[in-house]
Amino acid sequence: MNTAMYPALPILIVDDESHTIDSFEIALRSGRINHFIRCQDSRDLMSILSGHEVEAVLLDLKMPNISGDELLPVIVTDFPGVPVIVITGADDVETAVKCMKAGAFDYMVKPVERSRLLAGVKRAIEIRDLQRENRRLKAQVLSPELAHPEAFSEIISTSSAMKSIFRYIEAIAASSQPVLITGETGTGKELIARAVHKLSNRKGEFVAVNVAGLDDNVFTDTLFGHKKGAFTGADQPRSGLTEKASEGTLFLDEIGDLTVASQVKLLRLLQENEFLPLGSDVTKRSTARAVVATNLDLQEHLASGKFRKDLFYRLRTHHIHIPPLRERREDLPLLLDYFLEQSSENLGKKTPTCPKELLIMLQAYSFPGNIRELQAMIFDAVSSHRSGILSMETFKPYLAQRQPMENVAGEGSPSSSSMVSFHDQLPTLRESEDLLVNEAMRRAENNQSIAALTLGISRQALNKRLSKMNQVG
Repeated sequence: MNTAMYPALPILIVDDESHTIDSFEIALRSGRINHFIRCQDSRDLMSILSGHEVEAVLLDLKMPNISGDELLPVIVTDFPGVPVIVITGADDVETAVKCMKAGAFDYMVKPVERSRLLAGVKRAIEIRDLQRENRRLKAQVLSPELAHPEAFSEIISTSSAMKSIFRYIEAIAASSQPVLITGETGTGKELIARAVHKLSNRKGEFVAVNVAGLDDNVFTDTLFGHKKGAFTGADQPRSGLTEKASEGTLFLDEIGDLTVASQVKLLRLLQENEFLPLGSDVTKRSTARAVVATNLDLQEHLASGKFRKDLFYRLRTHHIHIPPLRERREDLPLLLDYFLEQSSENLGKKTPTCPKELLIMLQAYSFPGNIRELQAMIFDAVSSHRSGILSMETFKPYLAQRQPMENVAGEGSPSSSSMVSFHDQLPTLRESEDLLVNEAMRRAENNQSIAALTLGISRQALNKRLSKMNQVG
């Protein structure tokens, strides 16, 4: 079985002593880093850098022929993106300061502790990953066209906000860093996660698990599996979903509901790519990429101590926020047609004709349940449909129900206290009522039935108000 090379570009180890290079390789391999180029003759260093892209350079300072002191400023000048970690036996502040001023990424003194070496090299790799991702982001986000529109075929949208999200996903898909997807219930967070997986070209599966309501033991067993005899009834060893997602994507939904104890284990998985099955004291390595989602405000959970800050900042290396349906109403015509066809096909019926007023009615609704609610509404309407034009009666109760304002105000939306703004001079109640009626009529495209439903009054009451307004006018 071929072992995957990590990182994709090699670490260049420069030291005149072969056994020192061997010891560095052994230390780095213990941290899953297994891609190296060896250089014992410092005179070969610049030709190696000219002929190979490298992730980072481990540079001995005192070597025969050309010293690291001489090579460091040349590397920094000619290959400015490559981190150089200086390793030397000289334990003095003056040398360290000199190297850092010359552009060294890090400075270590021999003998180097394994943990110190690993941490420094991993940090250099992360910095290089971020540099590459920033370049990809700039190129992709500024481009008006999608490179792989087929990856988003399951997401029905024409809104500019969603197109920006698609371009962002194309830019970050190849990254191995976690992705945090936020958005209200029903906005399609799992579809976004699947698009990330498709574009990542990872060899493994997309494995989804909803972690809401899982206590720590169930969470550990579900994700990491268990050893035989780990608990009563554990007659056979069991692999968890993390192993199932090997070289693929592990999607954790409702991450905001995870217990604090489970958050610690997830943090270790993300930081060290390691996990412990239940009942085992032998760590296993993970090659799965984590994508997580929540409809909760994690900032509030941070303040209350329900969610760990270190995990939050680790998860949101890449952050995708999906706007609610009420903020992208231009998608309603497409979604309406799509769900009508889907529902008709599932129910074995001919796709019904829609009254033109239906779209106007839907445009006036706030959709607290977002796309999932729209899908359910249409399925219900098609279920009771018999022939001819689709009835609007199934939809009217939705518009008539009064949703508390705070329930429909999401991230980026106005709160209940800011939905109406006032000038220094307050309008009279009569003036306010006229403004409200005019706005309802505008949104309903002058359809009195829809405007009345929106305002929570009868059509007759609305008609009386409109008559009074016309008389005054």
